[in-house]
Amino acid sequence: MKTYKAELFDDGKYLLGESPFYDAKRNRYSWVDIVKGELWTLEDGTKKHFTLGQPLGAAVPLPDSDGFILAAKDGLYLYENDRAGLVCPLNGIFKSYWRSNDAKADPAGRIFFGASVADDDHPAEGALFCYENGKVTCLQENTKIANGMAWSSDERKFYFADSLEHAVFVYDYDRPGGGISNRRILFTVKNGVPDGMCIDKDDNLWLAVWGGNRIEKHDGRSGELLAVIEVPAKQPSSCCFTDEHTLFITSAGIGQNGEFDGCLFTCGTD
Repeated sequence: MKTYKAELFDDGKYLLGESPFYDAKRNRYSWVDIVKGELWTLEDGTKKHFTLGQPLGAAVPLPDSDGFILAAKDGLYLYENDRAGLVCPLNGIFKSYWRSNDAKADPAGRIFFGASVADDDHPAEGALFCYENGKVTCLQENTKIANGMAWSSDERKFYFADSLEHAVFVYDYDRPGGGISNRRILFTVKNGVPDGMCIDKDDNLWLAVWGGNRIEKHDGRSGELLAVIEVPAKQPSSCCFTDEHTLFITSAGIGQNGEFDGCLFTCGTD
C-alpha cells in the first residue's frame, strides 16, 4: 500500500478548517472556519476572509462568478461582492440547535448539504438535504454527522460519509431528478472517524480521517484501502484536488495543541 506525507501549505491556524475548494478558472483556493463563521480565499498570493457572524459549514463556489453559496446555521446565503444575502432560510427545516455542515454541488448544480448538531448539549443527529430552485428536499433522514460527499464519473453513484456511523455509504444517484436510493456501506473506518472527502478521475475516494492524522484513498467500487497520506495534524477535516495529482487538505485545531493542528496542507500523489 502506498504511503504519502503531506506538507505544510499555510501555517495559519483554524479552529475548524473545512470545505476546501480550488477554482481553476481563478487559481483560487477557498476554505472555511466553521466555528468562527469565516470564509477564506487565497488568490494570486492574496489571502482574504469574510465573517458571516454565525457558524459556517461550507462555501460552494459559483460557476459563473467569483461568489459562493454559503451553508450556514440559519440558511443558505449568496455571497458576492463582499456581501452575503439570505436566499433560503432553514428555520422550520433545521431544528433550533442544528447547523449546516459539509456542502457540495452535484453534477447538475444542485446544492447537497448536511445538518449536524451545533452544540454539546444534544445527542448527535441531523439529515442530508438538497436545495434546488428555492426548494429544500430531505434526501436522508436520521444521520448523525452528515459529512463528505462525492459523485462517480458516470454520474450514477453518490458517496456520503456519516462520521459517527464510522462509514462511507454509496447510493444510486439519479442525475435528472437529484434523488438518491439503495443505500449500502462501501467501507468503514477505524482509528478515527470519516470526515470530508473528494473523488479522483478514476473514481477513487480520498477521505479525511478526523482524529487519525491521515487521508485514506479507497477504491470507489470495492471500498478497498489503496493508499494513506500521513498528515502532521490530529484532525484532518477534508481535501480536494488542485490538479490531477495534488491534494489540498484542511484540518481543525480545536481541542489540540500540536505545532500544525489547524493548518492547511498539500500533498502530491501518483
